[in-house]
Amino acid sequence: MKAIRFGRAAAVLSIAALALTACGSDNPTGSPEAAGGDAAVSGTLSGAGASSQDAAMQAWIAGFSAANSGANVQYSPDGSGAGRDAFLAGGVQFAGSDAFLDEEEWEQAKQICGPEGAMNIPVYVSPIAVAFNLEGVKELNLDAETIAKVFRGEITKWNDEAIASQNEGVTLPDTAITVVHRADESGTTENFTEYLHAAAAKVWTDEADGAWPGGLGGENAQGTSGVVSTTSSTNGAITYADASAVGDLGTVKVKVGEEYVAYTPEAAAKAVDAATPVEGRSETDMSLQLNRDTTESGAYPIVLVSYHIYCSSYKDQGTANLVKAFGNYVISEEGQNTAQESAGSAPISDTLREEAKAAIDSIKVAS
Repeated sequence: MKAIRFGRAAAVLSIAALALTACGSDNPTGSPEAAGGDAAVSGTLSGAGASSQDAAMQAWIAGFSAANSGANVQYSPDGSGAGRDAFLAGGVQFAGSDAFLDEEEWEQAKQICGPEGAMNIPVYVSPIAVAFNLEGVKELNLDAETIAKVFRGEITKWNDEAIASQNEGVTLPDTAITVVHRADESGTTENFTEYLHAAAAKVWTDEADGAWPGGLGGENAQGTSGVVSTTSSTNGAITYADASAVGDLGTVKVKVGEEYVAYTPEAAAKAVDAATPVEGRSETDMSLQLNRDTTESGAYPIVLVSYHIYCSSYKDQGTANLVKAFGNYVISEEGQNTAQESAGSAPISDTLREEAKAAIDSIKVAS
């Protein structure tokens, strides 16, 4: 399972206090003080990664640019795997990713970022919708086992008894199911397959992975927009995607305990609240472990926590200041509300924000 780290108690609060003293302000809007310098931040900051963050990212860029006229942020939504690869190759200064750096990547980051490596900062919390295109049907109830059998190709018709028995009163056609999955390596895929493996292990025997399992049928498409577009144009299709992107597609209420739970930002946030830290990382890393097979009432377990991955140190003060300013804007209340309005994400908690600020403010210039 993936991890989410928050509430590191007194040690974190001490770090935060030192960081605030050094910066002179806790202004989260990307001001010079928030950036850790006396002059307005300027220059170009380049990032790449998760397409799930794209709507939020465009809103963050607009808000940050409005407060920092000399700064320019570029982001290429190429997918989480591509973003991490670009970051680890030194091609971009930060990555957006729906999965935190794995152990191998964590070690590799030390070559780019120095001995303290990189930090995974949760910035975007969103449900992953199981979305479908079925004429006359806008919502269905499904348990984890049924979802897993559909995506493995073991259930091939929409009027299959396993689906019908959970949806009394819904007229289900004898339409073939077309599974649509990501063609590119994707954090959304990793989060979705992690849920399937945890909640329906007898059916979904594959371990969680950012690449869709080979040998399974269906259609593939590039990026979040690709799978949504293909599903929207294919009667009987089903996919998984960031909930903010599914538009008019029908969606699934997922069985949790004895109830079926619809995706909402609040239900996603409830699942995140039960997360635990990933062990063995640096003090500033905030990777989170999600309980995918939770039975907690009202929690929606198919959720992604999307991260910004920053270096713990950069080669020059200007870049460090720019990264800190942008990072602080993204996690600020203003930044999180902007993302919610633009992308329907769930704002991070105040506790998580405090810890994220302490980590971002600790970014320094390589010695």
